[in-house]
Amino acid sequence: MNKDRLQKCSEMALEVIEGRIIMAEEAIWLTTFSSPAEVMFLAACANLITWHKTQGQVTFCAIINARSGKCPENCSFCAQSSHFQTDADTFSLLPAEEIVESAAQAAKWGAGRFGIVTSGRGVRLDHDLDQICSAISDINARKLISPCASLGILNRETARKLKEAGLVSYHHNLETSAGFFPEICSTHAYQDRVETVKVAQEAGFRVCSGGIWGLGESISHRLEMAFTLRDLGVDSVPVNFLNPIEGTKLANQPPLAPLTILQSLAIYRFILPRVDIRTCGGRERNLRGLQAMMFTAGADSTMIGNYLTTAGRSTDMDLADVTDLGLVLSR
Repeated sequence: MNKDRLQKCSEMALEVIEGRIIMAEEAIWLTTFSSPAEVMFLAACANLITWHKTQGQVTFCAIINARSGKCPENCSFCAQSSHFQTDADTFSLLPAEEIVESAAQAAKWGAGRFGIVTSGRGVRLDHDLDQICSAISDINARKLISPCASLGILNRETARKLKEAGLVSYHHNLETSAGFFPEICSTHAYQDRVETVKVAQEAGFRVCSGGIWGLGESISHRLEMAFTLRDLGVDSVPVNFLNPIEGTKLANQPPLAPLTILQSLAIYRFILPRVDIRTCGGRERNLRGLQAMMFTAGADSTMIGNYLTTAGRSTDMDLADVTDLGLVLSR
């Protein structure tokens, strides 16, 4: 390894801690840290930035698949799209009571946020929205956990009703970069997703927006998404890793290498030093035995429990990783 390169990387990390904003060409330079030893060094530098933000604290979140399947959109990775034949469950909106009980369980596991997720382009101003708002109000009344919702494309009237019910955070992924988005979806525009983020911000929600890595995008596309998220000023960036589902367009897409993921997480921390970087679905398949290292390469949060249509791992294992690294679970 070249001493000057290592010194420049470490100095950049310290400057980011002091408030310097790195530019696109600097992020591209960080992608040249690609050998195993260099990736570990890059991750260590990113970890300094993370530690400055968190002082060693890690947060958990959890979700419930509250309405599944029959989605009219054709996102190439999604098991719930009506354009593909998969084994994913299909069901209408769960009762509010079941959603609230799931929130209570997530809180017992140590999660600080709980997301109500529904399939489809969006949620209409009808019984479903009323039921979701009822669940949110009950979660708040019982002081169980901070409620979040992921209900698709959001309009201002829906946002207002969710805000009145006590929703704290709204989640809506960009999924990938604007440049790569046409490769994974043609039934709606990238700008629709950007506008939903802006509507959620205007409503006063804490906004959680990220995407999926491993769709066939390049590292340049991942960087493009990071800079878009920085420009939008989101609060939390969930990072999913493709878990190919039989029947979808990306069923045969190979997984990302664990070191590639750690490299990308580290660069995201350089670009987004003050946001929560949250590892989510697919980490078990893609990071495999290196899952704990996500917390030393830029991530400061993770999703626990099951995902939308795939199973997660034991929460005890995630807690053990946090403890073994000398970190502290925070809510």
